[in-house]
Amino acid sequence: MQITMLKAKLHRATVTHSELDYEGSCAIDGKILDFSGIREYEQIQIYNINNGERFTTYAIRAEEESGIFSINGAAARLACPGDLIIVCSFAQLDEKELANYKPTLVYFDENNRIARSSHSIPVQAA
Repeated sequence: MQITMLKAKLHRATVTHSELDYEGSCAIDGKILDFSGIREYEQIQIYNINNGERFTTYAIRAEEESGIFSINGAAARLACPGDLIIVCSFAQLDEKELANYKPTLVYFDENNRIARSSHSIPVQAA
């Protein structure tokens, strides 16, 4: 059996650009891609905290150390510079892979610099 699991989450990144006439996708600082394990051209989900929009696109590499999170093409209508977003990627795992599996969770400051990372989300209390 294959189970779809969270692979990587980029939590509360700030959109820096919204380029309607660009060729589509989401450009992400190359250092952040490498750190999170998200590959260029990998499918990603984007959740816009500001307006509730949720959409699917793919990641492309932006300049390293730039802090860029650029929403491009048609998706540019779903996020504006300054919006906070969550970017997620997922992977298909089998039962054996699940035994030791942990996602990569990356958290950002207001300048899209990595503030911290983790491999688990704290248990939600009542």
